[in-house]
Amino acid sequence: MAIKFQYNKTSLQQLEKQLKMRVRTLPIIKNKESALRMEVKKCKTEAAELERDLESRVQAYEAMFALWNEFDPTIVGLKDVQLDVKKIAGVRVPVLINVELSVKPFSLFTSPKWYYDGIALLRGLAKTAIEREFVLAKLALLEHTRKKTTQKVNLFEKVQIPGYQDALRKIKRFMEDEENLSKSSQKILKTILEKRKEAES
Repeated sequence: MAIKFQYNKTSLQQLEKQLKMRVRTLPIIKNKESALRMEVKKCKTEAAELERDLESRVQAYEAMFALWNEFDPTIVGLKDVQLDVKKIAGVRVPVLINVELSVKPFSLFTSPKWYYDGIALLRGLAKTAIEREFVLAKLALLEHTRKKTTQKVNLFEKVQIPGYQDALRKIKRFMEDEENLSKSSQKILKTILEKRKEAES
């Protein structure tokens, strides 16, 4: 990225202001990136745990597969999912507070004895699946923001700050050269004037 500038004091001041702002902002962005990196790592661990839990619940479900033909699937349903929004390193992420499942009344006398176990198994399966989906959504949001933040850190560190420093160096050198030329020309003019005065007198 080429930084546009002019060889004058106004441009020099503007570039210095831009450079200071970026140098001051860089540590903040780096802290945000490291915080996001830690949260992403936690989220991945949590997602892996929920995945294992879900797999074990599915295996328990499959172990009772022959019995599920007798089960009425309309007994258990999703009633409510309570959400909240939490800020993690400046990123708004959804947080699952509670999953409410409804259980329709069923006859204890005509239903098989394992219905209670089946309902408990389905509840656990549903809650774990919903929690996993929320963790994956949170992970996707955090990962996206972390990538953007890493890009910004790299942009500041590797492109903009060195670019502004280089532009400032060029302007300062130009202004110093101009000042030196001005002083040299004044000296030359002074010696010419002195020689003319000597010649006249």
